[in-house]
Amino acid sequence: MCLWDEVLAWNAGRIHLRARNHRDPGHPLRSGDRLRAVHLCEYGAQAMAVHGGLLASGAGGVARAGLLVALRDVRLHVDRIDRLPGAIECAAELLAAGEASQQYAFRIHHAGDLLAEGRATAMLR
Repeated sequence: MCLWDEVLAWNAGRIHLRARNHRDPGHPLRSGDRLRAVHLCEYGAQAMAVHGGLLASGAGGVARAGLLVALRDVRLHVDRIDRLPGAIECAAELLAAGEASQQYAFRIHHAGDLLAEGRATAMLR
């Protein structure tokens, strides 16, 4: 499952992505005919994974698999996202990277309004 439709920009420390699938009735995270804001944490985690893949590919390698192990300072500013009319966008920033883990900060917006923000840590295999 890949939730992001496109990468708008990226460099060694940041990535900016866009998705339009939050209105899809067949969305894999939808339940009870809703896509709740808590699922924006998965969008944030997948932004990390896309960025890691681009960094590894740019270096001639393959990204290592990771496991989301922590979410910190998450703030959700809406209850649900399935009714938002336009695309959602994410800006994620690499805060720390080591052999065994990575930490990112993410902010997800819709039409200029902040939907969710937080930090996520992944352990690399």
